[in-house]
Amino acid sequence: MTTALVYGLGIAGRSAIGALTRRGWSVLATDDVLDDDARRRAGELGADVIDAVDVGEALGDVDTVVPAPGVPETHPLFAAAAEAGSVVVSEIELAYRFEQERAGGPRPMLAVTGTDGKTTTTLLAAAMLEAAGRRPIVAGNTDVTLLEALDLDIDVFVVEASSFRLRWTEQFRSEAAVWLNFAEDHLNWHESMASYEAAKSRIFSLQGPSDTAIGFVDDDVVMRHVRRAPGPQRSFGLTGADYRIQHEALWGPGGELAPLTTMGRCLPHDLTNALAAAALTIETGLATSAAVAGAVGDFRGPAHRLELVADHGGVRWFDDSKATTPHAASVAMAAFDRVVLIAGGLNKGLDLGPMARQAHRVRAVVAIGQDAADIAAVFQGHCPVIVAEDMGVAVDRAAELVRPGDVVLLSPGCASFDWYTGYAARGDDFRHRVEALGGLVDPSTQGAPT
Repeated sequence: MTTALVYGLGIAGRSAIGALTRRGWSVLATDDVLDDDARRRAGELGADVIDAVDVGEALGDVDTVVPAPGVPETHPLFAAAAEAGSVVVSEIELAYRFEQERAGGPRPMLAVTGTDGKTTTTLLAAAMLEAAGRRPIVAGNTDVTLLEALDLDIDVFVVEASSFRLRWTEQFRSEAAVWLNFAEDHLNWHESMASYEAAKSRIFSLQGPSDTAIGFVDDDVVMRHVRRAPGPQRSFGLTGADYRIQHEALWGPGGELAPLTTMGRCLPHDLTNALAAAALTIETGLATSAAVAGAVGDFRGPAHRLELVADHGGVRWFDDSKATTPHAASVAMAAFDRVVLIAGGLNKGLDLGPMARQAHRVRAVVAIGQDAADIAAVFQGHCPVIVAEDMGVAVDRAAELVRPGDVVLLSPGCASFDWYTGYAARGDDFRHRVEALGGLVDPSTQGAPT
């Protein structure tokens, strides 16, 4: 009997235990911190729970190690696995291998990676596939793991492939893959930027000669890896790309895809996300230009991604709480001419300097969170900076600073775990504080955020 060690008992870890035990594997499970609830859940799924201190001894009987995405590559688990000769695979790698054994044959897999924009692009691609009459599922770095998605009645996977999951892949390949962008992030997980880049690059390097690699034409790192891909190569971008904006429309190699007038919103990142998703679905033959046009007209993106939450007194308030990197915050700021920015939180060891590149658009900054001083230092000398001790004060100060025609933008550039349980809780708190000001907007009426 094949034996696996699942390290990490969150959503992905429990999904792995269930998938393995259903296929007859013997499973050991552990985590850095084990409480009674975690032990019970793992045991109910059929795993034998061991303490983390016993992993080294147990690895002698383990064929495969399946780490949860939250286990950083610097964790001692991996040195111990290498010494024991155990193979390390991520959840998407394991799922890919199981899918290849499917009785009816494997179903198509499309994949999306990038520092920012993955969630919206995967959802857009799925919407285009649905408009083409397909039955897609968005899986991977989402609420549904790829292992769970294997058992669903679908005919195509759209995989949101984070670097955490790509790092431990050896076979995972997709018929088409898009790499949206590359910027500093996750240095609290990866050993270095080189390691982060290498993990991302596996989305192309594991492809075959018939698989399409798609990259953002304005990102030199991404395009360097596109050019190394073994199969057809495509680019997307506002100009100078295979998928581009032309004649006031989304445009591909075969001509017009959709007039911009059909889109709910046309900020630059809305356009590039739509072009990336179009390339992903059209290049595989799974969607048509008609499906693209239908999808972009109806698409409503996820919450907390440049979501317009209020329009009051000539001022628009946007929740971009999911922007947890300086790169994501910079992209959001670039979408507007005059911004009062609410930024800060828990810095993930990143250089916040790139946010200052958009300082010419910023009227003032309200710095929040544990690392508010770092945000203040970035914008010092560019614009007024105020430090707020909680979100309520931040919203009040922003309301005092803003002028008609401006935008108040919560785009933190930092993680949320200093004050909140996650970026969604931070965004919800922002919305509730803004609610008292009036002018709330129904989210169902909003166009696609980034």
